[in-house]
Amino acid sequence: MPKMKTHKGAKKRVKVTASGKVVAMKTGKRHLNWHKSGKTIRQKGRKFALAQVEAERIKLLLPYE
Repeated sequence: MPKMKTHKGAKKRVKVTASGKVVAMKTGKRHLNWHKSGKTIRQKGRKFALAQVEAERIKLLLPYE
C-alpha cells in the first residue's frame, strides 16, 4: 500500500496543534496596508482556530501532521 501524500499548499498555510485544533493566520496583511489602521494590522497578526468542519477537511490533506 503506498503512502499518502501531504498537500504542500495546506502544510504551508495551516498548523495542527497538539490538542488537534487547526490554526491559520488571518488574511489581508500581505500588502496594501497603507490605508489600514494600526489596530486592523495588529489584529490580523494573530492566529485563529478554524471551524470544526473546515478542520476536518484540512486534516484529510495533512495525514501525518
